[in-house]
Amino acid sequence: PISILTTGGTIEKSYSEFDGTLLNRTSLVRTHLLKRLRLPYSQVRVKDLLSKDSLYMTNEDRRFIYTQVESELAEGRAVVVLHGTDTMEHTAKFCLENIKNLNHPVVFTGAMKPLGFDDSDAQQNFTEALYAAAVVASGVYISFHGKLFKVPNVRKNKALGTFETYDL
Repeated sequence: PISILTTGGTIEKSYSEFDGTLLNRTSLVRTHLLKRLRLPYSQVRVKDLLSKDSLYMTNEDRRFIYTQVESELAEGRAVVVLHGTDTMEHTAKFCLENIKNLNHPVVFTGAMKPLGFDDSDAQQNFTEALYAAAVVASGVYISFHGKLFKVPNVRKNKALGTFETYDL
């Protein structure tokens, strides 16, 4: 079983034609991302935790996300966390440092371009994160653009618009 925890970020931003804003509103996981996949053998549960740009994530938000991740792990579930890319590595590291019983994979992912925009990476990253959560060993990871990075030695490369590893 896999739990998907939504926290907002670009992957879940939507455009309003009424006021021209691109904001985090209602989660798009159920109506757009999961709807496009065939998962007859998967037990997937979605929990909406937050709906905010990760630039505005606080340590309280990270603690809340961590407690929810730990609760899902305690139920024997792998976890996928949808998160904004600007501070994703910080929340992933916070989880790695605080989870007491890391008995299943925890995979963070997001997008550089919102779902519904041409060339959005949202569906790709979401699908790859789901697959990673189902097959990799216990640990905390970031799944992005066809690569799986083990936390903590991962960071966002703003110039390339993706994630990369680095030496600690």
